[in-house]
Amino acid sequence: MEKVVRLVDIAKAAGVSQGTASNVFNRPHLVREEVRERVEDVARSLGYRGPDPKGRLLRAGKVNAIGLVTAEPLSYFFEDPYARAMMAAISQACDAHGAGIALVSAMNEQRLAWNVQSALVDGFILFCIDEGPRLVELTRERQLPFVTLHLGTKDETISAIGVDNFAGARLAARHLASLGHRKFAILATPLTDEHYGFVTLADVQAGIYSTSRDRVAGYFDVLAGFGVDTAGIPILETQSEHEEALREGLGQIFAVADPPTALLCMSDRIAFTAITWLAERGLSVPGDVSVIGFDGVAEGAQFRPPLTTIVQPIHDMGQLAVEMILGDTGGIQRREFETDLVVRESTAAPKVGAD
Repeated sequence: MEKVVRLVDIAKAAGVSQGTASNVFNRPHLVREEVRERVEDVARSLGYRGPDPKGRLLRAGKVNAIGLVTAEPLSYFFEDPYARAMMAAISQACDAHGAGIALVSAMNEQRLAWNVQSALVDGFILFCIDEGPRLVELTRERQLPFVTLHLGTKDETISAIGVDNFAGARLAARHLASLGHRKFAILATPLTDEHYGFVTLADVQAGIYSTSRDRVAGYFDVLAGFGVDTAGIPILETQSEHEEALREGLGQIFAVADPPTALLCMSDRIAFTAITWLAERGLSVPGDVSVIGFDGVAEGAQFRPPLTTIVQPIHDMGQLAVEMILGDTGGIQRREFETDLVVRESTAAPKVGAD
């Protein structure tokens, strides 16, 4: 086995103290030029690669970086508008602290423990942990602070940031119902990890993701009050990596004789796909179908038509998450933000006679 060249070996060969050798690589301005050059020449001749940054960081006790963990593919942070907006907010807050970000994948169960345990970070921000008790367990084992960007967990020992999804969904449903709509379809975010397609209310209630469960409950709570038969509302579960399945589901929703006049979409990304699909088939938004999203990403204002949506305070949520890790705020914190309805041009009253 090849011998590992250590700093003490360099110091001995160069005829200097180990402290001086260390300064050459860590604080070179403290070492005379001729001494520095001698030590560097010896290091090159012996094949020394420099101090182990991991060891140095661990000895310092602070890495000045945050681990951002998701059970989604890492591409989710770059492809999903909500995730991109959250990443931007977290990045800005990290910049203010002079801190870095490490993306940590929890998608592969076999690699999960290694990914969490080996991450050089001062704490973790977890994206939704409804399905991840193992992730919480591993994070706790690191004895580092962590916060989840999700309030669905009932575990009061976990710091969490989120929104009231039930109340946000009620805002969306009330807006459309007040315009006069009575025929709806729901395009839902995931209820489970694998399934996509049409689901029953029983499927919704058995789903592992409380975000989707709470939003369906919020929609139905309002619509029932307007006399809508919620049992007849189709609910299409979507997965971000299966957009074609969403488009196929829309085809089935609008193939019936009396199709919906309004779509309740649980994300802006889903709403964008739905509006595009409708336009491709000559259906106008909001002339034929009103569409409302949920997230409030910047792209919604530039979309055609501009998207009516339920706005989450993404920037504030991301900033607070970073402060809870790097700002020494201390203790378990659970913060629920309010959502707001932003009305744009993708919703309007249904055509006369449509209901």
